[in-house]
Amino acid sequence: MPHHGNDDEHRSSGSGNESNQENEAQKPVIHDNRKVDPKTGRARHPDQPHAEAADSRSGDALSQAEDILNSVEVPAAESVAQGAGGSAEAEELRDDLRRLQAEYVNYRKRVERDRAVAGEMAVIGVLNSLLPVLDDVDAARQHGDLADGPFAAIAAKLEAALKTYGLVRIDETGVEFDPTVHEALIQQPGTDIDFDTVSQVLRAGYKSGDRVLRAAQVIVAVPA
Repeated sequence: MPHHGNDDEHRSSGSGNESNQENEAQKPVIHDNRKVDPKTGRARHPDQPHAEAADSRSGDALSQAEDILNSVEVPAAESVAQGAGGSAEAEELRDDLRRLQAEYVNYRKRVERDRAVAGEMAVIGVLNSLLPVLDDVDAARQHGDLADGPFAAIAAKLEAALKTYGLVRIDETGVEFDPTVHEALIQQPGTDIDFDTVSQVLRAGYKSGDRVLRAAQVIVAVPA
């Protein structure tokens, strides 16, 4: 009679292998996204998989480049002068490092300047979007609707908060007309004045730092 023991053992072994492969395929894959290596306590290299976004990678790369440049020690020419051409090679290496240092410093300054400009433009965009709200607050105050009560307190808090972001109101009268901050809607003869003077503000203007967000619409008194 034929012996089927080996075939049974083979099928059993094959079935076991397939079961092991299925178990391995079903095991969850865990990615270690920690920024700090738990063994060394150091920040992981930004080129590792699952790194931070582009800005974080750029910041880490800049910091590492700065550390490398600051840690490099160029051998003095005297220490390598004994070798053939040692002094020339050391001087060339120093020139390369100086040039790399200058390029890095310029790049760092350019990045910081771009970030500052981007932040300033974001603040200006928010301030511009709130100017119509401030116009409504002015209209309500002129009609006596903000003399007292909770809305008056809210309006005062809003104006105080915007001042902390550099918003300055342009609403002075009796000052010399300045076309960079004033928009003359009406001109009329004035008395006892030697130059064009703002006699009345029809709509307040605003500026942030040296940037005029909106010129003030005014009535100008001119010398008779």
